Amino acid sequence: MAVCAVMAGASSIAAITDWLHDLDERAQERLGFTAGVPVGSTVWRVLMRLDDTLLGTVLAGWLRTRTPATVSRSRRYRTIIAIDGKTLRGARTCDGRQVHLLSALDTTTGIVLAQVTVDTKSNEITSFAPLLDAVEQVLGTLAGVLFIADALHTQTGHANEVTARQAHLLVQVKANQPTLFTQLKQLPWAQIPVGARIRDRGHGGRETRTVKAVTVATPSGIAFPHAHQAVWITRTCVTAGRTSHETAYLTVSLSADQALPRDLQTWIRRH
Repeated sequence: MAVCAVMAGASSIAAITDWLHDLDERAQERLGFTAGVPVGSTVWRVLMRLDDTLLGTVLAGWLRTRTPATVSRSRRYRTIIAIDGKTLRGARTCDGRQVHLLSALDTTTGIVLAQVTVDTKSNEITSFAPLLDAVEQVLGTLAGVLFIADALHTQTGHANEVTARQAHLLVQVKANQPTLFTQLKQLPWAQIPVGARIRDRGHGGRETRTVKAVTVATPSGIAFPHAHQAVWITRTCVTAGRTSHETAYLTVSLSADQALPRDLQTWIRRH
């Protein structure tokens, strides 16, 4: 009932209850209310007592059973999960703070496999391992899965945690990891051949993405555990006669034979 009410535009407990009471008797029966409808305080109590983690796990499992089994799987197919954090508009904790979730999205099916609430006294970093636990509960195993995350999650602990579960990690490196960022930036990219070049048109402009990847030896090569390749991507956009350039550096724990430059580009674009 709450889901239907929110889809119809309700944004509060009172609005959800009003929506239910405004339905005709037949519609109320279809929602399971055959002997009257609850008052607002009852709706509030039920929703507040729900275990959000359990509910999320159940819904993710149900959605996966609804996913067609005919999803195209090439020889190089692997499950790619994008990790991202979002602050929910209109949702607040008991102390009035906005709710921030860290989510794991299966980029092939578009299903959110799991999400955890980020502690208001910490940040997304401490929620990474609990999110892995939740995803593993849905999938059964993380072996072979590739997780993609932004620079905030370029953390030694994350790399060790993912590897311990026989999974892989692809992360961008920025100035929050200055030693690693400098090491990647100083690699001889000019001498490394282009692995893939993709051109796209859209949003009134043209974009060219050039990808290079090189095998690195850890721990002596770069200051990040389990990294097998360093990745360099440039994006050149031409819009309304104006040209912009952007360069990104990443690391991935997959070896060159497991992740070609074109694969890396596809996976990064999905994230």
